[in-house]
Amino acid sequence: MLAHRIETIISQDKTLTLENLPFHSGEQVEVIILSRSRRDSGQNHYPLRGTTIQYTDPTEPVAQDDWEVTR
Repeated sequence: MLAHRIETIISQDKTLTLENLPFHSGEQVEVIILSRSRRDSGQNHYPLRGTTIQYTDPTEPVAQDDWEVTR
């Protein structure tokens, strides 16, 4: 299955025209229309993406005093 994505805006008369598609005449296709306003709500779903990560003493034990075995 070949997928092709086009971003466009619905015209004033609520119609949509698709031109220069990479399919042959007579070929059956399926059209799914998704609203971008719902997907692009401005909410960042990955707020830590691209931030710097720093490990301070990554090999040091964590909460060593909390283990009963070490008491």
